Amino acid sequence: MSKRQLRLGAFIMATGHHIAAWRHPGSQIDSGVNIDHYIEVAKIAERGLFDQVFVADSPGVAHRGDRDSFSRQGRVSYFEPVTLWSALAAVTKHIGFVATASTTYEDPFLLARKFASLDHISKGRAAWNVVTTGSDRVYGNFGLEAHPDPEQRYERAHEFIDVVKGLWDSFEDDAFARDPQSGVYFDPDKLHAVNHQGKHFKVSGPLNLERPPQGYPVIVQAGSSEPGRELAAATAEAIFTAWTSLAEAQAFYKDVKGRLAKYGRRPDQLLILPGISPVIGRTEEEAQAKWADLQKLIHPSVGLNTISHFWPDDDLTKWDLDAPPPYYPEPPKGRNSRQQVVIELARRERFTVRQLYEYLAGARGHWVVVGTPQKIADEIQSWFENGAADGFNVMPPVLPESLNDFVDLVVPELQRRGLFRTAYEGKTLRENLGLDRPENQFTLARRTRAA
Repeated sequence: MSKRQLRLGAFIMATGHHIAAWRHPGSQIDSGVNIDHYIEVAKIAERGLFDQVFVADSPGVAHRGDRDSFSRQGRVSYFEPVTLWSALAAVTKHIGFVATASTTYEDPFLLARKFASLDHISKGRAAWNVVTTGSDRVYGNFGLEAHPDPEQRYERAHEFIDVVKGLWDSFEDDAFARDPQSGVYFDPDKLHAVNHQGKHFKVSGPLNLERPPQGYPVIVQAGSSEPGRELAAATAEAIFTAWTSLAEAQAFYKDVKGRLAKYGRRPDQLLILPGISPVIGRTEEEAQAKWADLQKLIHPSVGLNTISHFWPDDDLTKWDLDAPPPYYPEPPKGRNSRQQVVIELARRERFTVRQLYEYLAGARGHWVVVGTPQKIADEIQSWFENGAADGFNVMPPVLPESLNDFVDLVVPELQRRGLFRTAYEGKTLRENLGLDRPENQFTLARRTRAA
């Protein structure tokens, strides 16, 4: 068996990642607010020995397009992720939980407490997906006059993460004696206030909760722009990213891993996990038929709305659906990385407008692979063994049907090839991902002074 093992996460998008999944008979139509659906999905992922399940989140409804296309979208009602994962932690034993939370629209103290609580409730299976929130349609929910620009958001994010880590270190690991004989509950010398005063935050601390079981919940980052890459290199332990070709993925992998040394980090301290949306059939014909059935469910107004994010300054309803896009915009350099991926995909594949939105309908610019379990495993193995990925964020087109397909058909194939575990290695998410448990910064400082 190969010493280096694949890491697999399940990226859960309510009814599934295909834009028309909610219309598919294999989906749970009210899944966004159906706790039994999420319990089923988490248990399927755990049965497949996945490292974690993940949900994206935004602090608001992102409304683009006309009223007709908006009414046809199935992604406007869904649970807050930390609340959801706290419920699922009670009905699972091994699977990790990655929750998205924004450094732009949340508070460091409240976020630190929320994620530390999730880590305790799950007994060490929590992870925080750090986002700065790319959508410019939520600032009004927080009393702001405008959405902060990317430079300001990422500057704030670096400071935000430092504050949160300091709060998680408020109590040293051995601070709580809880000794009935002596009457000592905890050692006050091992309680520390962070006393942070920076450009964006003033936080005294300490946190009113002991250190999380993992030290810190695993830090995840989702973004491939220039500031996103730098934030990941400085702080993240896993990065979710989107590429559609081996060459692009290899270039990203090399670039981000190459940034770690200046932060005193090793390449194995950051896992790079591209998204893959697999459409699986026992035969190639079956897989292609599944994909065709999904594509038939796309309403054209929803399809155009899907690509309007990447051509934001045009009226796409005037375009010829069966001709190529009339032009390819130049994204702001270093900012909207997803737009760069999509524009390059459209240009490279010479897609018509319809072909482009049909492709994006599957996973919004992530890698879609249609085929047999062997073909899916071949593609995963190629990226894994050729410097493009440490694992994958699996994005089922339809839930729960497509995740069951992956667990029942692809996971055994990966195991036969010695690429994926046959049992969980540890009890915490960090242990299963092969990540170090961070030492408490105050304990480390005391030991350094003593030396």
